[in-house]
Amino acid sequence: MKRYRTLRKLILMGFFSIGLFSPQAYSQKTLPQADYPNKPITFIVPYGAGGGADSRSRQISQQLSTLLKTPVIVENKAGAGGNIGTELIAKAAPDGYTIGMGNFAPLAVNKTLFKSLRYDPEKDLVPIVLIEKGPLVLVVNPSSSFQSVSDVIKDAKSKPGQLTFASGGIGGSHQLSAELFKQSAGIDMIHVPYKSGAAALTDLMGNNVNMMFDQMYSAMPSIKGGKLRPLAITSKTRSPLLKDVPSFTELGFPQIVVNNWQGLIAPAGTPKVIIEKLNLAVNEILKDPQIRDFILQQGNEVGGGTPEEFSVLIKAESNKWSTVVKTAKIEPQ
Repeated sequence: MKRYRTLRKLILMGFFSIGLFSPQAYSQKTLPQADYPNKPITFIVPYGAGGGADSRSRQISQQLSTLLKTPVIVENKAGAGGNIGTELIAKAAPDGYTIGMGNFAPLAVNKTLFKSLRYDPEKDLVPIVLIEKGPLVLVVNPSSSFQSVSDVIKDAKSKPGQLTFASGGIGGSHQLSAELFKQSAGIDMIHVPYKSGAAALTDLMGNNVNMMFDQMYSAMPSIKGGKLRPLAITSKTRSPLLKDVPSFTELGFPQIVVNNWQGLIAPAGTPKVIIEKLNLAVNEILKDPQIRDFILQQGNEVGGGTPEEFSVLIKAESNKWSTVVKTAKIEPQ
C-alpha cells in the first residue's frame, strides 16, 4: 500500500510538472472569463478617422477601458464599404481581445451587394450590443422649388429619370434610403455617388444635384444654418430636433423607416461569458449622461439591450435591404 501511494504521488507530480493537471491549466480551461481582460483590447473601426463611427467608437472605448481596467485601443481599418475592417474582426482570434464596431452596411447590406464578400456576417460574427440608431433626412437646396415630398414625387413622375439624388457611395444608407423611396413612391431618379457623404452634401449645397437622404447628425448643422431644407425624416415619428418636419410614415409611406445603426461585435466563437461581460459594460456606459447627450443631440436613439435583441435587428435589416438591393439591381463599382 505504501508503494502504491508513493507511485500515485510520483504520477501526479509528473502531471503537474508538464501542466496537464495543474490547477492553473484547469482553471483557464473551465473558466476562460475568470481573468478577462488581462491585456489590452483592440477595438476595430471599419471606417476612417473623424467620422461618426470613429467618434462614437472612441467615446465608448474610453469608457470601456475605465470599466474593464485595461487599455482599449482603437484602430481604424477603412475601405470597401466597411468590409475590410469587419473582415478583420471576423477573422480575429475569438478570445475577447479583438472587438469592433459593427455597422448597418457591413452587417446587413454588403452580403447581398458584394458577390465575393470574404466573411459571413451571420456565421463569422457575434453581436454584443446595439449602441445607437438614427434616422436620415431628405434634404434639398434652399433655392429648390421642392417644398414637400409630394412636390418631389409629382416632378419625378412628370420627368422620369431626370431628377438626381446624391450619396456617399454605392450601397450605403444614403443611397438605400433613396432607392426605398423610389420603390415606395413608384418614381425613377438618377443616383449620383460621391467618395463621401460630406462631398455629396457639398455638391447639394452647390445646387449640382436635386436632393439627398443624409444622416441627421451630418445634416443638422446645415439645416440650422439655412443651407439645406428638410422635407421629411425616415424615423417612424417626428424628431424632437426637427418638430416641423414630417416623417415618411405620417405622409403615407410607412415602409420608409430607415435607421443608420451601429453596435459592438466580436468574432464568432468568443466565449459567451465574455460577450455577457462586454454587454453589461456597454449597457452601463450607455447610462452615462454625457454619452447619452452625445447620441441624443445628434438626433439618434440610444441603444442597449441584449446580444439576442441586437441579433434580431441585424437579421430583420438584412432581409429588408437584400430585397431593396435586388429590386434596384445595385452593384458595387
